[in-house]
Amino acid sequence: MSALAETPASKAPRRITSWHLLLNNRLATAGLVLLGLIALMILLVPILPLPDPDATAPADRLKPLLTAGHLLGTDQLGRDILSRLLWGTRISIAVGFAATLIAALIGSAIGIVAGYAGGRTDNAMMRGIDMLMAFPYILLALAIVAALGPGLMNALYAIAVVNIPFFARNVRGVTLGYVHREFVDAARLSGKGNLSIILTEVLPNVLPVIIITMSTTAGWMILETAGLSFLGLGAQPPQADLGSMLGEGRAQLLTAPHVSIVPGVMIFFIVISLNVLGDGVRDVLDPRLRSGALARPGPVTEVASGRAMPANAVADAALSIAGLETGFRRGGGVVPAVCGVSLHVKPGECLGLIGESGSGKSVTALSVMGLVASPPGLICNGAVYLGNEDVLAMPETRLIASRGSRVAYVFQDPLTTLHPMYPVGRQVEEAIAAHQSIGAAACRERAVALLDKVGIPEARERAKHYPHQLSGGQRQRVGIAMALANDPDVIVADEPTTALDVTVQARILELLRDLQRERGMALLFITHDFGVVSEICDRVAVMKDGEIVETGETRAVLANPQHAYTKRLIACVPELGTGERFLERVAGLFAGGKEQAS
Repeated sequence: MSALAETPASKAPRRITSWHLLLNNRLATAGLVLLGLIALMILLVPILPLPDPDATAPADRLKPLLTAGHLLGTDQLGRDILSRLLWGTRISIAVGFAATLIAALIGSAIGIVAGYAGGRTDNAMMRGIDMLMAFPYILLALAIVAALGPGLMNALYAIAVVNIPFFARNVRGVTLGYVHREFVDAARLSGKGNLSIILTEVLPNVLPVIIITMSTTAGWMILETAGLSFLGLGAQPPQADLGSMLGEGRAQLLTAPHVSIVPGVMIFFIVISLNVLGDGVRDVLDPRLRSGALARPGPVTEVASGRAMPANAVADAALSIAGLETGFRRGGGVVPAVCGVSLHVKPGECLGLIGESGSGKSVTALSVMGLVASPPGLICNGAVYLGNEDVLAMPETRLIASRGSRVAYVFQDPLTTLHPMYPVGRQVEEAIAAHQSIGAAACRERAVALLDKVGIPEARERAKHYPHQLSGGQRQRVGIAMALANDPDVIVADEPTTALDVTVQARILELLRDLQRERGMALLFITHDFGVVSEICDRVAVMKDGEIVETGETRAVLANPQHAYTKRLIACVPELGTGERFLERVAGLFAGGKEQAS
């Protein structure tokens, strides 16, 4: 039984919940538990059997820790430190969270309006924010409290004001990234007003950033409030908060250090728990983290230590895949994507791998050279052979060196694979220099020659252009030039014509076919279109739900398909002159396929 079949997740994939994602972060979990305990204590403090926090008892002053009746001792006026600590924590957290909320509301509103409006409105608002940021924040807070007078509420206002620029700058930057997106333009064209667009289109996308910023800023706000109280500008006697307790205890730091250490430790625990919990909140609010999309992948796909190797390489094959099983970690198990795939392609041969979207074609192609991102990808079983050498057993350095030199890829959308800030000629040069030790001038000439070979007009001049200055077909030709840069034995073309129009698609297919025959390379061509397969492929392998359901010579499969799924794929290729009969034929085949499945 395969490793994928043995995992519970392969039978019933579990969706990662927000709670589970938060608990996966151990530091965030520790912060949540610690913060929960603190919150529980301060909520229960009115009903706990504690002494009056403001009641003085000079006879009991500076009692040490663990004194009978005074668990954390007493301060210089004989007041119970535990009682003052819990009441003071209650006040400090309330003030810190209130200041955070005020700063977030005002700062985020400024940032969203400035980013959305742009122009003079943006310039005027941001210059005002810049003026606030020009002052050292603590001096500005002191000036505000000095103008309003000492007191806890005035300290709250001061802390909120000095943190407004932080929210405004962050939110404006994120808003600028959304206001020119297609969904905002669509909302504007549909007749929505500016306020409606801000509330329904921009704010939902910006809200996670605001919440994350609040979670990471709340601890800083509590520190700032404590700082003002430490200086005597926040809570006024006899009222206690953590900052005022720390300030009052500094005079006894040498004789009774616990008076100041206890509130200091509480401040530390609150701030550190908020900070680590903020990281966990970010994980929960970003749905891309659920799939591992933002995880830092390793240089090669992880291979299971006990993988089974069911077969050796096919004789004379440039590339052989035997019993390949690749999956993705989720919820403590592995969700299968490719199950027992076996295929091969010989030098000078073109093998078409065809199937619907999500059938596992791209995962198979990426597994060949260990390019499936880990985490969460995992190759559980099988082998991939280049000639007679098992790719999955190669040392990491050799596998990386083989990418581009022995196996090269042409991807579906070259605009996402080409670097937007480098000229295309330089990117072809990098592909050459990565595997060949040649001079800069020779590398440049070879890059121009490759661009000319793949049909780029005025190649020397176009080599200086950036990807956005080229058409889709020209960018795809650049991708092909990079794949050919080191004369690989195998080229994997992953739907290289899907995003192109029919005329350009035909030219790219003709170019790939001519180059493959001219250089005698093995070509693994991935597509979901049997019309493309019939033009370029010698053999075809049909994939469904991660498994190969039919293989054979292209002409034989087209003339006499054996599997119902293959018949439906072929039926989906339009034919001139069929008219309405085309839709009836496709509908009939799909209905028949459903009946067989049931």
